[in-house]
Amino acid sequence: MNRISFSPFPILATEHFVLRQLTPEDDNEIFFLRSDKEINKYLNRPIAKNTDDARKFIKKINTSISKNELIYWAVSFKDNSKLVGTVCLWNISTDGSNAEIGFELLTEFQGRGILQEVLPAVIKYVFETMNINFIAGEVDPLNMKSIKQIGRAHV
Repeated sequence: MNRISFSPFPILATEHFVLRQLTPEDDNEIFFLRSDKEINKYLNRPIAKNTDDARKFIKKINTSISKNELIYWAVSFKDNSKLVGTVCLWNISTDGSNAEIGFELLTEFQGRGILQEVLPAVIKYVFETMNINFIAGEVDPLNMKSIKQIGRAHV
């Protein structure tokens, strides 16, 4: 059995980005991600109505991380801690052999190669540190941007 622990929180870094834990200061960006109609049109989740919804979401995510149920990284530039997107691993199997991946970027940061840089670091962490054998992702067949991104993601 693969024992997974996210304590201490695994901070990842790439050439230009840091993948860190969500903080209460991320509430505005999480609100924008979870309320933007363009981002959410392919996702089946409740739309955030205000920053209070975002704060509740951040608290819920960090509680789940502390229970080792999932991992959820805030993506930010190395020289600016403002969140530009997120990457998560969830539905981690009870034996720790597989998980689902999800990712999203604020609209103004899409198409800039951010995920092409950060996803390989996440995938490397998943396979080499977590010892997960298989990563899955559910993508709406109309979400061509995500489909293309998955095809580019490799270690």
